[in-house]
Amino acid sequence: MKKLSVIAFGGNALLKGDQIGTIDEQEQNVYETCQHLVDLIKRGYDIVIGHGNGPQVGNVLLQHEAGNRIYGLPKQPIDFCVAETQGSIGFMIEQQLRNVLAEHGIERNIVTLVTQVNVNKEDPAFKNPTKPVGPFYSKEEADKLKEENGWVFHEDPRKRGWRRVVASPKPIDIPNWKAVEKLARDGNIVITVGGGGIPAYIDEKGKIIGIDAVIDKDLASSLLAAKIKADEFFILTDVPNVYINFHKPGEKKLEKVTAKEIQGYLDEGHFTEGSMAPKVRACLQFVENSGNEAIITEAEQVGKEGAGTVIH
Repeated sequence: MKKLSVIAFGGNALLKGDQIGTIDEQEQNVYETCQHLVDLIKRGYDIVIGHGNGPQVGNVLLQHEAGNRIYGLPKQPIDFCVAETQGSIGFMIEQQLRNVLAEHGIERNIVTLVTQVNVNKEDPAFKNPTKPVGPFYSKEEADKLKEENGWVFHEDPRKRGWRRVVASPKPIDIPNWKAVEKLARDGNIVITVGGGGIPAYIDEKGKIIGIDAVIDKDLASSLLAAKIKADEFFILTDVPNVYINFHKPGEKKLEKVTAKEIQGYLDEGHFTEGSMAPKVRACLQFVENSGNEAIITEAEQVGKEGAGTVIH
């Protein structure tokens, strides 16, 4: 049986830190990332791709704010904006991957799925929102919006203003995972759970309702990987390996580690919450739920023997 891999694109696969996010910049970044998937595809792997959307969904929220302020257009909720960016980013990945495959003479169908991901409305994250979204506001603007909409705001640590924060609940189900698995195992490359998925919950009457939240894309991709029984789960980031004592005395590169070992490092505080810690948790979730390996590495290392930090 052919191997099935789920690959979660990191933010730098779409937009690098010194870029403003033009379509040309994003398409070039996606094109370069997709080039690194060719070896896996040539080896016959079936592939599912997940991706982030942080800067893009922030830009969409800004566009809605400006449209409302200047033209009186209605602002849309976050779940709607996540759906918008799933479609636009999925289009970019699909287009550039088709270009890459054509250059290598490879014929594969590629399909982008706009995907809802269910969360628990009672998740504790909703009582402690921490994920910043949208533009910066003055204190006066933030207070006015808080009163009008019931939103929560935190001051930016770099004193750039106040930003709305929303919950980042744990994903609990992906309703169309069976369709994703069928498409992937039939040889189609599937792009799905973009931005962690469109956040939704099921109410007491069984109705699906969108909710203002941002789901961690690595956790959503990990959940999907376990559900579709993937053989490997890759998280692509901007470093080739995970390190302990990163940029400190005693820095050590992790190559092949057990889930128990890296859990210990996580508990000791070696990985920061805004960077590597969520990635490690997502990999642990996959390894524990599937028994298979998870790999954290940079795009250039995908599929190379001994590359990245392998968690087993």
